[in-house]
Amino acid sequence: MRGKQRTPAEICADCSCPDPGWASLNRGVLICDECCSVHRSLGRHISQIRSLHHGPQWPRSLYEMVHALVSNGANSIWEHSLLDPSQVRSGKRKPNPKDPLHPFKSDFIRAKYSRLDFVHRLKDEDTVDLSKQLHSSVRTGNLETCLRLLSLGAQANFFHVERGNTPLHVASKEGQALQCELLMTYGADPGALDTNGQTPADLAKEGGHLDLAERLTHSQYELTDRLTFFVCGKRPDHSHASQHFLIPEMADSSLDRSEAAEQARKKLQALSNHLFEELAMDVYDEVDRRELDAIWSSLQKPSLGGGGDRTVPFLPLNPELSSTRNQGRQKLARFSAREFATLIIDILKEARRRQQGTMSLNRGEEKQIIDVQREPPKPPAHKDKNAEKTNSMDDNEPLYDSVASDEDYGELADVKTRTPTNCDPTSQESSGNGKEKRSESAASSELSDGPITLEEYLEVKKQLAASEAKVQQLLTMNKKLNQDVHMLQSMVDSLKEDNSKLRAEQRQAGFDQLTEVLTELTGSLEHVDKLKEENTTLRTEQRQTSAQKSRDLESFQTTSQTNNNRPGGRGTGRPMSMFEPRATQKPFPIPTPKELMAGLPGRLPTIKDDKATDNSEQSERPPSQAESDYDNTVQGQSQEGSNQTEGAAASGTPPDTPAADGASGGSDSETTPEKRPSQEDVVGATEKVTKRIQTLLLAAQECKLDKFDPCSSNILSAVKEMATLFPEKPRSERVRQPLRTLVSSASRLQVICRNAVPSDPKVTPDHQLLTQQIISCAYEIAKAAKELVTCYQ
Repeated sequence: MRGKQRTPAEICADCSCPDPGWASLNRGVLICDECCSVHRSLGRHISQIRSLHHGPQWPRSLYEMVHALVSNGANSIWEHSLLDPSQVRSGKRKPNPKDPLHPFKSDFIRAKYSRLDFVHRLKDEDTVDLSKQLHSSVRTGNLETCLRLLSLGAQANFFHVERGNTPLHVASKEGQALQCELLMTYGADPGALDTNGQTPADLAKEGGHLDLAERLTHSQYELTDRLTFFVCGKRPDHSHASQHFLIPEMADSSLDRSEAAEQARKKLQALSNHLFEELAMDVYDEVDRRELDAIWSSLQKPSLGGGGDRTVPFLPLNPELSSTRNQGRQKLARFSAREFATLIIDILKEARRRQQGTMSLNRGEEKQIIDVQREPPKPPAHKDKNAEKTNSMDDNEPLYDSVASDEDYGELADVKTRTPTNCDPTSQESSGNGKEKRSESAASSELSDGPITLEEYLEVKKQLAASEAKVQQLLTMNKKLNQDVHMLQSMVDSLKEDNSKLRAEQRQAGFDQLTEVLTELTGSLEHVDKLKEENTTLRTEQRQTSAQKSRDLESFQTTSQTNNNRPGGRGTGRPMSMFEPRATQKPFPIPTPKELMAGLPGRLPTIKDDKATDNSEQSERPPSQAESDYDNTVQGQSQEGSNQTEGAAASGTPPDTPAADGASGGSDSETTPEKRPSQEDVVGATEKVTKRIQTLLLAAQECKLDKFDPCSSNILSAVKEMATLFPEKPRSERVRQPLRTLVSSASRLQVICRNAVPSDPKVTPDHQLLTQQIISCAYEIAKAAKELVTCYQ
């Protein structure tokens, strides 16, 4: 019951044994002693083991990274499918502490970490996509996500082409120290450069993460520091640029001065950088194996049975490496402590030489390298103990390389005897032709067999120093140029963005202006419709009022005639009542229709004759008075002018048209009546033009070039229909100028739209310029149509 309450940091990740003492760095789990022995046999490429309480001191960020992964359940990544209850019914289960190490625990660990049998795999695992996800995830502190991506195959050294850096650059810039440790555990290069020529340590310094920058600097020299610490127990101080390497010295250096040792160093210097890096990494793995062996031996307990079957005598096989390299890695276990330390010192010196660009390992060896003639290697019989050790590895073990046979060395000895280095003058004369040939071949080769003088060496060293200075200068210039290019690219991108914004604003302003004009035009049309409706209502009410007054007048006249024609002989005799008029009295005057319509029933003017009465009524009528249907008096010239004005107002003709001017200024015989469109026709034609302009603007916003030509043709046809409503040559300037603008703008719009699609498909039209031209023409058309509608309001 108590074991179930333990945290992941208190139990083994593989068998749940309490109090684990080891950690797997790249798996993010803690393991016990028994499971550790299996992990070690898998190799560092599967599980990187480190003791929690013994050995070198842990870097703080590395220790925090391991415990963060353990606490957040990183073990569930490697045991994902075991969480499914169906796996328990199928017989697959996790070992418990009481299970035997072999074969139960060992088979489970190999299936878990080597074959990754329990990892949840995606259907489509694309390494590039996984690496891009890793590149984006390292900027956060979620270690489990990054570990899951790495377990699926994401590359820690993935270089993002678009962003120009690696995941380690991103994590360093964001100050994610634990992410940097995880990436470096999976092989991320802390010395990699981005497109600006900066390392992750440089980015960490720029971001103010000084501790992370120091850790990244130390990680660049992790290999040489580990080798140095293994030999002498010290590490170099990287705070000074000149102290990145600490070269130990052997107490007895007589073995280092032997001829075989010098030949071995020359071969080491002749290796390419790639081969030298592989050799250094193999030696690093051997150092890790020997250190773990020492810790393991000191911790062996009687309960473990001595651990005889749990030791790792040599480096395990790595399937990703060639068989030749695997055999060479295993042969490193045969080196004695002194021989292995000598190899490590030579590797450290060579690493310093390659980084600093020096010609020799140290000053004591400089003179020795200069004075020694480059002779071919002697036969195996004259080799020293180190050479004999190299040849003594020829055994029957199948894991090792085959070595040269005696026949091969015999051929080499024959060549050696045919080309001696020290001969007497007689033999030199007898072999003159051969010597000339050898001298010619030596002169043509890069490495001659002759001695190297001090002057030649100094000259080469001087040239090399000059070349290095020039290379550094070129690198500096390249870095500066890259920064300038990056800055110019940023400026170009900024200008492009500003230009796009300005164009969008300009286009939107043109659309807004045209929309405003169309809105005003639509409002004017609505106002005209409202006026038409009001005018119709007023005319209807006027007709009803006139009809009512006419009916009242007829009723009054009928009543009056009935009273005058009543029988009784009251014309000559005495009046029968006080209201009946006498013979000498005039009859009661009947009010005229004009007086009745004017609301003057009490006014009784003197009646002279019909003609005078009619003329008096005509002169007293106000000019604005509407005629009744029953008023049949002859109108004068002034009344005709009034009727023309009223007719023009009723028909919607502008008051200042040439028809009115001609009527007032000339005679009827000299004035020709002009064709005047009705208000309904003008408003209908304007609405048609407006709708077709809106259709064209919608096509322009969507950049549909194929619709420009038919839309412009529709607009032109609607404009021509509207122009046919007016006279061919209008007399009023208020009508003539908008008509001319209307037709010319529509014609120009059609030409622009027809040329919108270029004849050559390779030519790309300028949508911005085309849209501006269309907006300009549409604006002119809408403005002219508005002016024509305004004349009839």
